[in-house]
Amino acid sequence: MRWFLFALFALLSACQLIPKQQGAAVPVTVVTEQPLPEWQSPRERDNPRLGYILDLRSGATIALSQLLTELAEAPLVLLGEKHDNADHHALQLWLIQALEARRTQGSVVMEMLTVTQQEAINQVQSQLREGSMPEDLPAALSWDKGWDWQQYDELVTHLVQQPYPLLGANLNRDGLMAIYRNPPELIGTESTREDVTQRLSEQIRESHCNKLPETQLPAMLAVQQQRDRSMATVLLDAARPALLIAGAYHVRYDLGVPLHIRDLQAPVASQQRVLIFAEADQDVEAGSADFVWYTPAVAAKDYCADL
Repeated sequence: MRWFLFALFALLSACQLIPKQQGAAVPVTVVTEQPLPEWQSPRERDNPRLGYILDLRSGATIALSQLLTELAEAPLVLLGEKHDNADHHALQLWLIQALEARRTQGSVVMEMLTVTQQEAINQVQSQLREGSMPEDLPAALSWDKGWDWQQYDELVTHLVQQPYPLLGANLNRDGLMAIYRNPPELIGTESTREDVTQRLSEQIRESHCNKLPETQLPAMLAVQQQRDRSMATVLLDAARPALLIAGAYHVRYDLGVPLHIRDLQAPVASQQRVLIFAEADQDVEAGSADFVWYTPAVAAKDYCADL
């Protein structure tokens, strides 16, 4: 149990990790009718890539207006974040509001909420439509304390007040424990490819500081992939246009939810768009997303120091 709880925490941290940046960026002009939020994170404020948006399909930097146009036309939008970076959450809120002004949003899906919280989420949204805000919103939502509420407060408060549904997509702890103890067979050809499982296994090793017993690796891989399968299933069932907010690894075309969308044989798979928010000293590999938006970085942490 001790190893599983540590492993679960490490998986939450690892889904935000991205390799170090190689090479320089090209300047980009950002044009929009509403001001962007001010930067909050302390590091990489002087990085020349700060604020740039890169189209990974072409390798070119693009204007924010172009990004908004593409995302507004997509039935599925996947946003990848670093969970403890406040700039990522502020930009997510800004982006959602910008999209709301351009189209009628169908739904928003979150990794930070589980499918078993849906009844509580629905009750909160119903209460708000009647004009009453819960005194303690995180308690009303049964918010998991493993997610820092201060990071998500403003974003979630906005989402629950919207006319479209907010949907939980993750598995709760009991569900994860059941998978860990008895990993189910994952059905599909994309998510089960050897190169995918090998890369995810290596990421799990690294996120556990190379201290995870090899005998536990298959179970932890199953936990990671069943979480992605759950998010893919909820996203596909959600009213469109639908938007998913999750850790960066979860939204990657080559490792995460998009693989499961293809395994579920969804025709909409070719119409999704993936945007990853990355700290300015990091990089996102071509083929893993459509766009990357560079932000300042949070204070460096050594998660392995005390192990």
